[in-house]
Amino acid sequence: MKIIRLLLLVLVTMTVCSASAKKYPEIKFEKTTIDFGVFSQDDPVQKCVFKFTNTGKGKLVINYVHASCGCTVAEFPKDFISPGASGEIVVTYNGTGRMPGRFKKHVQVFTNCKNDLTRIFIQGEMSALKKDVLDKKQGK
Repeated sequence: MKIIRLLLLVLVTMTVCSASAKKYPEIKFEKTTIDFGVFSQDDPVQKCVFKFTNTGKGKLVINYVHASCGCTVAEFPKDFISPGASGEIVVTYNGTGRMPGRFKKHVQVFTNCKNDLTRIFIQGEMSALKKDVLDKKQGK
């Protein structure tokens, strides 16, 4: 009976040690929110870059990114990011045809990290068209 208990204890200890020894990547963003500030409806496309570093011990893979709205698109690296290496996700907001006002959108970043989901955010305020731009569009 003591031998069985000892074997179970050794088995549990080995399982815990091997699970904690796995080398996971870890994604660390310089900023998780970027504010575009106020921009005009006559310049509705805004672009920003989220820089990140793999601070973990394994190779980082970004499997997929998903934007919260069709007005937001994200481009991400398709290659492995080695431990200590950096990369960037380029996020583009297109306010064409949208109502002026404040907005906040998120992009979900799915990775092979232990915590496989990270959210990054963009926000800003699109103001109405300037009067002279509106007059030109209406042919005045």
